Amino acid sequence: MAFIKWFYRVAFLGLTLAAIVAGYFYHSITTPMTLDATETFEVRAGDTAYSLGSALNQRGMIDYPFLTRIVSRLHPEWVPKVGKYAINPDMNLLNAMALFNSGQSIFYSITLLEGKTTQEFLLTMAEKGNITMTLAGLSNEEIAKRTGLDISHPEGQFFSNTYRYHEGDTDVSILKHANELLKSTLNEQWKNKSDNLPYKSPYEALVMASIIEKETGVAEERSLISRVFISRLEKGMRLQTDPTVIYGLGDSFTGNLTRKGLQDMSPYNTYRFYGLPPTPIANVGKEAIEAALNPGETKSLYFVAKGDGTHAFSNTLREHNNAVRKYQFKRREDYRSTPEVTK
Repeated sequence: MAFIKWFYRVAFLGLTLAAIVAGYFYHSITTPMTLDATETFEVRAGDTAYSLGSALNQRGMIDYPFLTRIVSRLHPEWVPKVGKYAINPDMNLLNAMALFNSGQSIFYSITLLEGKTTQEFLLTMAEKGNITMTLAGLSNEEIAKRTGLDISHPEGQFFSNTYRYHEGDTDVSILKHANELLKSTLNEQWKNKSDNLPYKSPYEALVMASIIEKETGVAEERSLISRVFISRLEKGMRLQTDPTVIYGLGDSFTGNLTRKGLQDMSPYNTYRFYGLPPTPIANVGKEAIEAALNPGETKSLYFVAKGDGTHAFSNTLREHNNAVRKYQFKRREDYRSTPEVTK
């Protein structure tokens, strides 16, 4: 009897101690970690539960490295995903390990500006330093192929917008997202276009939108410039827009459009050739597409930059020549082609 009593006492004590230890460990993994502010923690390729525990312990976030092993025993289905994660002060180890399993790593953002070329988009992404660049140095045809386009020239196929991405995402994945958004926006705007437009397809409207995007950054001018160009097309006049010529000159353009440049035989030279250029000359945002498909009302056939970022519109060639003499021959000292940015 004495032995049995002793056995039960020992068993009870053992169970009590086990319960206390289990309670302590459960308390350790469910109590907020030691953080004063949100910190970034990186899960690397090949990390295990124990290596994560060691890293968290070295950072002072948890007291014992083996606590992560306890969590992995409780949730053997959890697999940490590579990435950088935001650990908040109110998170406990269980929350953190669940976050690593979710793959919901930190999002970064990148803004691909209106009026920029695809090559400029790639430079913007490269400057971020945390996007995997796979398209740098490739030809337009190869870029179009790798981004899944059904045309050989990628210009204008990527919507200007702000995009979220994870560290290590590729330039291809971001551009594919931008292309999907471009197609959906263009198709939606095409459904709501004005009547009697001179475009045979949404692609031609996109070409016009890219010209509008390069011509002005003033919101209220977009629809007017759209109407000027549409009127010129309807009258059989050449568009005679500098941005298309500059695009056709490519790397040979030095920043000053000369008479020689205006005589270039590129198909983008709208001073020589009638109609729209063969492709867009830049990537665009929604506003430029809207303007191309819903032009404003004006009888003007000409416009010239005034030097403050806006334009002077003219109905006749004589009025236009007078405006050119006024604003271009004697340029103001603070001449600029884009509107002043107010902070």
